Amino acid sequence: MTLRTTMMSLAGAGVLIAGAAAAQDLRIAPAAPPAHPAYYMYEHFAEYLAEESGGAMTATIIGPEVVALPQMADALQTGLADVGNVLPLYFAADFPITGIAGDLALLGRNPHAMALAMTEWTVNCAECLAEFKDFGGVFTGAGSSDVYGLITTVPVESVEDLQGLRLRSGGAPYSRWAENFGATGVPMGVGDTFEAMSQGTIDGTMASIVDMLSFRLIDVATNFNTVPIGTYHATSNMTIAIPTWERMSVEERGMFLRAANRANFDLTDRWAFQLPEAARGAVNDSDVVVTEASDELIAASEDFAAADRDAQIAEAGDLAADFAALVDEWSALIADIGNDPDALADLAWERIWSNVDLSTYGL
Repeated sequence: MTLRTTMMSLAGAGVLIAGAAAAQDLRIAPAAPPAHPAYYMYEHFAEYLAEESGGAMTATIIGPEVVALPQMADALQTGLADVGNVLPLYFAADFPITGIAGDLALLGRNPHAMALAMTEWTVNCAECLAEFKDFGGVFTGAGSSDVYGLITTVPVESVEDLQGLRLRSGGAPYSRWAENFGATGVPMGVGDTFEAMSQGTIDGTMASIVDMLSFRLIDVATNFNTVPIGTYHATSNMTIAIPTWERMSVEERGMFLRAANRANFDLTDRWAFQLPEAARGAVNDSDVVVTEASDELIAASEDFAAADRDAQIAEAGDLAADFAALVDEWSALIADIGNDPDALADLAWERIWSNVDLSTYGL
């Protein structure tokens, strides 16, 4: 081997070593088990990250036994996780401004519209981004559940049937909905719903039909009513830790955001379309009675949602009004182009993320 060949070989090896050293493997925490839509989203995000970065950035999923939802702030701030699934409503005291959008849950009729409104609104809400910074992370997009209905142990066919019922509530908007119809919203963790329904502590829950399978409510519920109540969309799916974001170049931040933007739609597609379809199939094969909401019940729910929208705007002001307007805008856009996740990801990049200055965003 000549000296020139040897030097070229060494130089090539140096490039490989430098490339390996520059590669980043991010620890990502969906805070959910493999069956959950968040885990599904994170599996896709890991694939997209490697694809968008040409292998320069990879990801390793760490499970909920390492980082659970209530531990997410500590995980992001200590470096245990580089990326985490943050639900602002779990940390209401940390996200009073961001929570304004979550408090408009009763607007939810199209899951993708709610997720996109949440994303665009938060990206352009300086106070919200400051809340995320204080929390230890950078917001990179939201997703949404399907539209909640009623899972109960008693028949609900009319407005009158709601009188006196005790219904598990996942937040203030749902409690307001229940109370409007003479029911009581019972704040309760979703994991406690099965036991509470089986023991008769509550008569049911305002929830996604997916809970029939995810939390085995199909084994205790007797009825499901399709009345549209609202969505759970106050999410921050791939919240990236501030130190990790700071270490990235502007180009790397763009790669990360492109991957996150694509994965955000996998969450909504899984949570709001794929899994509800599977759950409906299982419910139809069970003894659970499915009642299509009557025109009267739908009209009453829609009327209250409109009144609640006005009340929240009157209380929270322009921020609430801006979010409600975005829901209307995105609902109209989606009516034209449909619910295809890839098409929506392209539109979100064009309308939202392409306008963001990644040299300063989130910092």
